[in-house]
Amino acid sequence: MHCTDSVGSVEPIVGGVGSDMSAKRRHIAAHFEALRRPWGATMLPVNKSFQLPSMGRGLVPLCALVALGLGAGVGVRAQPSANEPWTLEVQQLASQMPLPPGARVEVDLGAIDPRLKLAPCARITPYVPGGVRLWGRARVGLRCDEGARWSVFLPITVKVFAQAWSANQALPAGTVIDASHLRLEEVDLAAEPSPVLRQPQAAFGRALARGLRAGQALREADLKPRQWFAAGDTVRVVTSGSGFAISADGQALNAGIDGQIVKVRIDGGRVVSGRATAERRIEVML
Repeated sequence: MHCTDSVGSVEPIVGGVGSDMSAKRRHIAAHFEALRRPWGATMLPVNKSFQLPSMGRGLVPLCALVALGLGAGVGVRAQPSANEPWTLEVQQLASQMPLPPGARVEVDLGAIDPRLKLAPCARITPYVPGGVRLWGRARVGLRCDEGARWSVFLPITVKVFAQAWSANQALPAGTVIDASHLRLEEVDLAAEPSPVLRQPQAAFGRALARGLRAGQALREADLKPRQWFAAGDTVRVVTSGSGFAISADGQALNAGIDGQIVKVRIDGGRVVSGRATAERRIEVML
């Protein structure tokens, strides 16, 4: 890729070694002579026609930035329209990810950095950058494959609507959830990082860690972790391995929070560690 000005010639900088300066240029050069002498600097001619190194994928080529001052044409609008030919491809990219049964996807297009003025492009190809999941706030790449050579990122919001259990009224923090608090409602699953609860039984008997407004989806992060037992309770320790499982009783040394590691003292005074998985039960994997 080349960036060339309208002249495309070699022109000496003021005070350079060129010998064909006009009287006006010699006057300007003399003005800066005092500043130039102490360092012994010599200014050389600059070739305005130059070649830039190729850029990696996903980076905006330097020519696109230089175009800010050169008045290059705009190939992509800062605020894309749903009528752009490539917007349907962006929708299709988002719809190809794994979705719950019956879910529908909506994609809201963000704005390209308005400071960028890109060369006109005959064919723009959307792509998903490495490591990006098209869920909630995300981004896609737009790459020019015909007419120019540039690539930019476009912020998007991917909404995934499906039926999920939601609060049927405003519920304050600390509310212990039962069936009367929930109803099925279409919600945006991607609105928050925490997954929604697809089975209401998983929430029954658990307290809210934060309040919910009416119609808000119930998510795992909204619930306080379930406590299966308290420190000092007698618990069942189940040890399992390849093709076998043994169990013994012991005394819990700390509270059994669902999914967390608990220490238990068993017969003979030995202390083992396992994961709290159910009412008065821990599991030790070998």
